[in-house]
Amino acid sequence: MTFQLTLEEGRFLVNLARQTVTEYLKNGEIMQVPEGVSPKLMEKAGVFVTLNSHHKGEKRLRGCIGLPYPTTPLAKAVIEAALSAATQDPRFPPVTPEELDQIVFEVSILTPPERVIVEKPTEYPSKIRVGRDGLIIERSYYKGLLLPQVPVEWNWNEEEFLCQTAMKAGLPPDSWLLKDTKIYRFQAIIFEEASPKGNIELKKI
Repeated sequence: MTFQLTLEEGRFLVNLARQTVTEYLKNGEIMQVPEGVSPKLMEKAGVFVTLNSHHKGEKRLRGCIGLPYPTTPLAKAVIEAALSAATQDPRFPPVTPEELDQIVFEVSILTPPERVIVEKPTEYPSKIRVGRDGLIIERSYYKGLLLPQVPVEWNWNEEEFLCQTAMKAGLPPDSWLLKDTKIYRFQAIIFEEASPKGNIELKKI
């Protein structure tokens, strides 16, 4: 990471994400960054907020949106990403206030993406590592991103991870083997609630 975060700082960010969504759904108000936020949390960083619904012991994705590049102060980026994940993820209807007690909030703080350079595209799987790297694939106007925790949760190997990221971009799965496709990798520090409104911990992947 360009910087590390303490568990206390991670808990602040996850609580900020939940509070942002709660305030917006109940009162229609968009939160501002609280006063007195530590300077570290106002450094620019990429961030994703993931919402997972918990129902009868099953965890299901309920929304995930973020800002991949360090263009926005971290606390502000968490507010923006949390609102978008709850109300603008095109894969899901907007979250309702009644759902909030069944949703787990997860915040991933990203390192700046770096281009993976290879002589031949077949070398890409050896240059990335499941459990450490997230991926971005770009080709022409298409772009797709998957966070580092995703291939672990789905038990993919490196090749499957590349194929799935290509599909996330709306491309055929083997597009990462084509000459003009660009691959970027990044890492993440991830904090999540153990249960809805529960303890917030550093997520090990």
